[in-house]
Amino acid sequence: MASLGEIAALVLVAALWGGTNPFLKTGTEGLEQVKKENRALQLLAEMKFLFLNYKYAVPFMLNQCGSLVYYLTLASTDLTLAVPLCNSLALVFTVATGKMLGEDTGSSRAALGMLLTGLGVALCIAESVNEKSSGEDPRVNG
Repeated sequence: MASLGEIAALVLVAALWGGTNPFLKTGTEGLEQVKKENRALQLLAEMKFLFLNYKYAVPFMLNQCGSLVYYLTLASTDLTLAVPLCNSLALVFTVATGKMLGEDTGSSRAALGMLLTGLGVALCIAESVNEKSSGEDPRVNG
């Protein structure tokens, strides 16, 4: 039983999570070149490399904004809608963004999977909106 505003917020979360994944991947290029003599210094050097690298830091911050919106939206949204919608659409956004960046995203089977995922999300949203408009709560027996 989610409102259209809650659904829009969840789609925004999926876009922020999925849309930033390919950029995070490219932002880590060169990390394997960072070498230090012990584990603690290695960890600090890798963190410095990542957070001073705008190609990583900007997508990371946007991704974390998605997590904040998700956390705030969960207060009023049913988990049975929020979790599948965000996680499945994040995958679709990751593949779409990767394709726009020129990555090899797979074959037509990947496109079919995205189509079926979109159909499943649409069914979840339609059911949630239908429950809200009818006033029913299927969790209550009787």
